[in-house]
Amino acid sequence: MGRGTIRAVAFLLCGLLAVVQGEDPYLFFEWKVTYGTISPMGVPQQGILINGQFPGPRINCTSNNNIVVNVFNELDEPFLLTWCGIQQRKNSWQDGTLGTMCPIMPGTNMTYHFQVKDQIGSFFYYPTTALHKASGGFGPLQIHSRALIPVPFDTPADDYSVLIGDWYSKGHKSLKKLLDSGRSLGRADGIHINGKSAKVGDNAEPLFTMEAGKTYRYRICNVGMKNSLNFRMQGHGLKLVEVEGSHTIQNLYDSLDVHVGQCLSVLVTANQEPKDYYMVVSSRFAKKPLSTVGIVRYVNGKGPASPELPPPPPETAVGIAWSVNQFRSFRWNLTASAARPNPQGSYHYGQINITRTIKLVNSASRVDGKLRYSLNGVSHVDSPTPLKLAEYFGVQDKLFNYDLVKDEPPSDDKASVIMAPSVLNATFRNFVEIIFENHEKSIQSYHLDGYSFFAVAIEPGRWTPEKRKNYNLIDTVSRTTVHVYPGSWAAILTTFDNAGMWNLRSEMWERFYLGQQLYISVLSPEHSLRDEYNLPDDAQLCGIVKDLPKPPPYNM
Repeated sequence: MGRGTIRAVAFLLCGLLAVVQGEDPYLFFEWKVTYGTISPMGVPQQGILINGQFPGPRINCTSNNNIVVNVFNELDEPFLLTWCGIQQRKNSWQDGTLGTMCPIMPGTNMTYHFQVKDQIGSFFYYPTTALHKASGGFGPLQIHSRALIPVPFDTPADDYSVLIGDWYSKGHKSLKKLLDSGRSLGRADGIHINGKSAKVGDNAEPLFTMEAGKTYRYRICNVGMKNSLNFRMQGHGLKLVEVEGSHTIQNLYDSLDVHVGQCLSVLVTANQEPKDYYMVVSSRFAKKPLSTVGIVRYVNGKGPASPELPPPPPETAVGIAWSVNQFRSFRWNLTASAARPNPQGSYHYGQINITRTIKLVNSASRVDGKLRYSLNGVSHVDSPTPLKLAEYFGVQDKLFNYDLVKDEPPSDDKASVIMAPSVLNATFRNFVEIIFENHEKSIQSYHLDGYSFFAVAIEPGRWTPEKRKNYNLIDTVSRTTVHVYPGSWAAILTTFDNAGMWNLRSEMWERFYLGQQLYISVLSPEHSLRDEYNLPDDAQLCGIVKDLPKPPPYNM
């Protein structure tokens, strides 16, 4: 793998890294981000590569490992990566969003230092700058349990990453021009699996291989731009075992909906006739259905895959009901351990009093003739100075006002949209309820950096306090992404116990880019290293803080 190869480093080096504390092992990576030729739809086009790879290299680590990634930006535009689902405990400095970090300028490099503290599971990384995500730069990030922590299934014969997503053939610069001109991206051109697409009957190389009688883990992430997707495998059941870092009750499914930004793990047992089989990925709730296939080949198997594919789930209202029921069937495995020895169910989230309710309604509108998306009437605009840096240096008043987004949506749906940096002020360690209400005709998907949360309900209609009686307060899955169906709402519960500045965003990238996001400022009143790390010594400074003296550091 050249410079991208992991290098073993002695524990004596640990003390040299100020950001990440402790003596847990370190993994070092060196990544070169470049343009290159890719063909996800079968036609050559420019893509974004990491160390010459599309998708990018896999980070394969263990709970509590310290990850150090030196990123060299050889593109012609500023660049940042976020580590979707990694909680960055006390360390929003490494979150990789434009509200927390200065971008890596062309021809320069920057080193991320972070710890996958008390986490396991299936995640991925991707660019947050411009529309770079539409051209690549994404890859899998897998966190395994420590050796002494029991896992609720036998070690699989192999562990496969399956990155699925919709794809636009125009390239990120052309797509950005579309959005900047006030237009929408429109429909995607196709769907890829690990950067490749195929049709039934194509003479394609297999994406994965299995040996008869063995069981394999497939970690499936929707890294796309817009479309919810359905995943299924010809002739094989899918045993769900993990969703975004939580072990689940191990139900068996014929197919699974995976919404934008979401990840899950399934076990597949090679118990069929040894030959080729199709893995099928198709769009959900789209006006123009899209699909692709990939070949799974049995070792020493004989015969091509059958042209008869497993059917997709229903669409329209029936399909939404099907998908809602599938969401409700995902349950937390209360007796299984996650990153720590204690069972997941030892945390009784349903018994904690809610201290604040935030209700967010998404909307689309025109501002000066151009398309914008907003939450509670506020369309976020990125600042040249990262908001977290402005806050840390005490100059936030020059850039933004807190709480432009109110806890309730405006009563007037036709009120003018506010375009500004959007920062919600939160109280450290408060247990909060966030309601996402979707009045539009398209599905939504939201991700919250810095936390996992309990997605306690998804239902049609409008939310009212009486709906709390329908919450799953016992065994809903702790996760980092939640979807909201058209004309529906979703409710999540979480504790704001991770000090920092955290991005709450739409994972539909057109909406994210055009304002459907905000930041949540969670400040510890103690200003202590117990709650938040200091600004890293090697942190890049930009905007109005570039030449300011650093504030006094936090102490224990």
